[in-house]
Amino acid sequence: MNRLTRGYGFLEVFLAKKRASIANDLIPDNIRSGSILDIGCGSYPFFLNTIKFNKKYGIDNSLKKDALNTKKMFLKKYNILNNKSLPFEDNYFDCITLLAVIEHLDNSTFLNILKECKRVLKKDGLLIMTTPTSYGHILLNIMAKCYLVSKEEINEHKYVFTKNKLESFLIKSGFDKNNININYFEFMLNFSILVKK
Repeated sequence: MNRLTRGYGFLEVFLAKKRASIANDLIPDNIRSGSILDIGCGSYPFFLNTIKFNKKYGIDNSLKKDALNTKKMFLKKYNILNNKSLPFEDNYFDCITLLAVIEHLDNSTFLNILKECKRVLKKDGLLIMTTPTSYGHILLNIMAKCYLVSKEEINEHKYVFTKNKLESFLIKSGFDKNNININYFEFMLNFSILVKK
């Protein structure tokens, strides 16, 4: 398997599998005939390679090429920090994922990305995110010092979310409070966020 992060971490593959499993379990079968976008898919699109979906799209600044030559997976080198909009039409995707991504964004970029996700999601489309809790963030810093997770990735964390802050950002970006579901996984060390447009 290709390296999942820029730095070394003994547990990186295990943690990526756990995030992928959590996200995959949140996706109902009835939308898998449509299209999914994984924002921050990494240089190796691990999550997209492990799920069943009719059409898979991934964007990340660390991708080596703009496209993967398959009929069902489309990868694009794209920097969400330098662009105000996602390179897709309105109401295009049935599902969008940001797995272990939002903690790397500053507040204004995160809010803009959420607005863009809402724009490119179809009606009743799903937004799925994962991010560490404050306890998880503390543990990740300790693990990075022990080379269990990538020190480079952890050092780039810009924000630690609470449940209330996550909800506040989602509401500010236009999502309905009644369609936001935030839960914990891995012993309350991480949040899983499921939002319906």
